[in-house]
Amino acid sequence: MSVYNGDTRKRLLNPCPCGYFGDNRHQCTCTPGQIHRYRHKVSGPLLDRIDIHIEVPAVPYKELANEYSGERSEDIMKRVGAARDLQLERFKNDKKIYSNGQMKTRHIKKYCKLRTDAQGLLDTAMQKLGLSARAYTRILKLSRTIADLEASEEIQAHHISEAIQYRTLDRGMF
Repeated sequence: MSVYNGDTRKRLLNPCPCGYFGDNRHQCTCTPGQIHRYRHKVSGPLLDRIDIHIEVPAVPYKELANEYSGERSEDIMKRVGAARDLQLERFKNDKKIYSNGQMKTRHIKKYCKLRTDAQGLLDTAMQKLGLSARAYTRILKLSRTIADLEASEEIQAHHISEAIQYRTLDRGMF
């Protein structure tokens, strides 16, 4: 896994000192103690400030060479453009806010209304995963963006679920 700083796209860390922990094709040469020390170099408060942390495994050659590449870039670009337009419209009366990621607490309360099932899911995640208040707000902002990508006015349970999945380090998976 690599962790990237969202502003600079700089990789912040690998899964272990040698970089192969969890890799199916390479043997990790690190001891459990080395891995533990390596992972605890990055503090929880720093990780809380990173919106998305996900595992990005190496892609085998056969998958890279495969002709099918998933959703077309043009379609993704249209969806992202529509989501950005929604956000620009949402914040048109706020001079300093242009996107969900810039929302403050008052904006979150106004624009991140959750359905009952979504509230229950987030409550369960907060309790079971021991998430911080900062992680909570990051999940809400990210959920709002995921909902915008679907052109959904409401944040639904599957939006919350997807946002939680992007918090790998909070879930103890790293």
